[in-house]
Parts: sequence; C-alpha cells; structure tokens
Amino acid sequence: MIRQPVVAGQFYPGSASQLKVMIEKMVDAEAEKQEVIGLVSPHAGYMYSGPVAGAVISRVKFKDTFIILGPNHTGRGKPLSIMSEGKWQTPLGDVEIDAELAQHLLSISHHLQEDDAAHAFEHSIEVQLPFLQYFRPDVRIVPITLSFASIDAYKEIGREIARAISDTRREAVIMASSDMTHYEPHDVAARKDRQAIDAILRLDEDELFRRVEEHNIS
Repeated sequence: MIRQPVVAGQFYPGSASQLKVMIEKMVDAEAEKQEVIGLVSPHAGYMYSGPVAGAVISRVKFKDTFIILGPNHTGRGKPLSIMSEGKWQTPLGDVEIDAELAQHLLSISHHLQEDDAAHAFEHSIEVQLPFLQYFRPDVRIVPITLSFASIDAYKEIGREIARAISDTRREAVIMASSDMTHYEPHDVAARKDRQAIDAILRLDEDELFRRVEEHNIS
C-alpha cells in the first residue's frame, strides 16, 4: 500500500522544489549532531512549527529507522494502530515502512492493531517525513497512531517498542509528534512545555502523565 499525502499544499508546499526551499530555511546543516534515543517534534503547519521541527531534526544523528508516534486527530480506525508494510508518499518521494521491525512489534504487542484507516487522513506523522527525507532520502519509518488509553497501556507499548528494537537489532530513533499546547500565550505555552520537558528528561512517565492531565497540556 502507498499512503498518499493528505496535507501537502496545506501544511507544507505541494511541490518538491518549493518544499526543499522552505525546509532549507528551517534547518541548520552545520548544527552539531547528537546521539538520541527519542525526540519530540511539533506537527502544525510549517509556517507555524516548521522552524522548531527543523531545529530539532538538524541536531539528530540519523539511524536506520524512525518510529513515529502521532496522535489520532481524526478518530478514524483503531485507537492504537500501526501500519506494518507499504510506503508513505510525500512530494520528495516515498518513505518505506520498516516492515521487519513493524511486523515484529505488531506480533508481540498486546495493544497495537494493524489499521491503515487510522493513518489515511492523519497529518501528525506525515508532516515529519519531509524533514527526515531532506537529511536522509532512504530513511525508513514505523508509523503508530495513538488515541486515548490508560497510562499502563502506554507504558506497555513503550516496553514493547524497546523489545522490538532489541529483538531486530535495529538502530532506531523514537519520535513523538506533538504540538504540546494550542492557542495559548507564549508565556503559558513555555511554562507548560517546561513542566512536560522536566518530567521527560527524568524519564518519569507517571509524572509526565500526571502533569499533562493536571495542567491540560495538549
């Protein structure tokens, strides 16, 4: 299956040449690269969040595969879903799904279900791909959409992802696609971001979940 782009020409330019020009203005090709296990990147229209996404991805040492976790904005399909084969198309070309890793994750997961419908019109993963392609055209992905579930389910999915990476001996980066806050003043957004980031850096998922709920970090 080839998953067609649904927000090209809306969230980002629909032509390859215009898209490359825009991305070039948002990335730092000279930035020092860092070894990372995971990162958070925003998924709004590029005119809003593109500079942040570009700054983040510019500083990442690329690995074989990016496992991209995005929210399910549309409500379509299964609430916890994965695509385990096929390609995602953007104006810059096709991005192949890492089928071996995705199918192994699906086979060991107690929560994730195969479901193309959940991904068909969801933008949160799609908007990350051109930035990845800009730096590495042959990058592969494992796309996962998440809707509402318990903290225990999320934690188990995290352990399943870690096990799948280990079992398949993959070099992988886990990318959380999240806008963090919406329609709030800068000082409020910055405060909420810091509350979440502090918990993330401490690797304290329970505290992160508590702060998201308590402070309505979206």
